[in-house]
Amino acid sequence: MGEALIHGLISKKTLDSDNIFVAEISNERREYISLRYNVKCSGDVTEFVQKCNLIIIAVKPKDVKDVAETMSRFVTLRHLIVTLAAGVSTGFLSRILGDGIPIIRAMPNIAVLVGEGMVALAKGPNSSSDQMALAEKIFSSVGRVVPVDEKYMDAVTGLSGSGPAYIYTVIEALSDGGVKVGLDRDLATLLAAQTTLGAAKMVLETKEHPAKLRDRVATPGGTTVEGLLQLEKSKVREAIIKAVVKATEKSKRLMIK
Repeated sequence: MGEALIHGLISKKTLDSDNIFVAEISNERREYISLRYNVKCSGDVTEFVQKCNLIIIAVKPKDVKDVAETMSRFVTLRHLIVTLAAGVSTGFLSRILGDGIPIIRAMPNIAVLVGEGMVALAKGPNSSSDQMALAEKIFSSVGRVVPVDEKYMDAVTGLSGSGPAYIYTVIEALSDGGVKVGLDRDLATLLAAQTTLGAAKMVLETKEHPAKLRDRVATPGGTTVEGLLQLEKSKVREAIIKAVVKATEKSKRLMIK
């Protein structure tokens, strides 16, 4: 996620590489990031904390506490802290970093790697509207951004955070279906992936309800209706709804408050 954000910020010219500083404990990753993106890298998180106004914590949830405790000695009220870690509340960070430190929580998904991510932003303790606007500008470089109340972050995790995995399963199934009826695997996967992309783009650009768009494809008595009837018999819709619910419940159980 961290690298995807660096790539997006530079490619969209949101920030110059001279204004991006990266702390990375892995020597190999540090060298790779530095050479590929021409940004300053250090193995010491404290080296850049005092130089930066906006700090993005892009580490695994289990590492957030250690990173935050290290930063706590150096952050001030002028800093804006943005966390990408799933299941880590802004309240948890606030208790470590100290009262008054502005914090925003972000939930991106894996599609940020290709600049088509879905990023939800939750305004945390002490963050202002201007700081939220800044965060939205930053994350717009890697996809679409939507502000949400933090209490909905588990639901966001269950839907858009985990959602790409559900869609990959659908694409794989469509491809398998194509192979079963005689198509070459590569062709079947291309047809499935582009069909998924096009359908999603129509929802976003037309702003029509998905059911209305579905009805435009399904000619009475035609091939699509036959396929849709099989989906209903197999309870595909119910299975996907349950997947979102179960992922949301798991996120709630893992939450570090």
